[in-house]
Amino acid sequence: MVKFNYTILYVRDVTRSITFYEQAFGFIRKFITPENNYGELTSGDTTISFASITLAKSNLSAGFVESKPEAKPFGIELGFTTDDVQLTFDNAITAGAIPVEELKIKPWGQSVAYVKDLDGFLIEICTPMN
Repeated sequence: MVKFNYTILYVRDVTRSITFYEQAFGFIRKFITPENNYGELTSGDTTISFASITLAKSNLSAGFVESKPEAKPFGIELGFTTDDVQLTFDNAITAGAIPVEELKIKPWGQSVAYVKDLDGFLIEICTPMN
């Protein structure tokens, strides 16, 4: 059986990114390597992981496209559910997130907002779907 276990974001500074996710969303740090090139957060059933761009380059010989805060986000997002989208959105902005889309109510009743993290990765903040 295949299980979706983790997502790794390639970031400029692992400790800075983990600290941001702790402050913005309340996730809990699992660990950061002594070399500060890899770390993980406890975030529910799926782990959010961070690898330094240097480590990622050593793993991918053909390279990759780096996420940048000033660029448009990639066509993928991390989705975080919460009962209070506006409060979570505001906390993320206070922690340094870049606002992308203010809170909107979808036709099906779900509240949704979007931010980018410190490295430009897109995050959807939304109410759970029942």
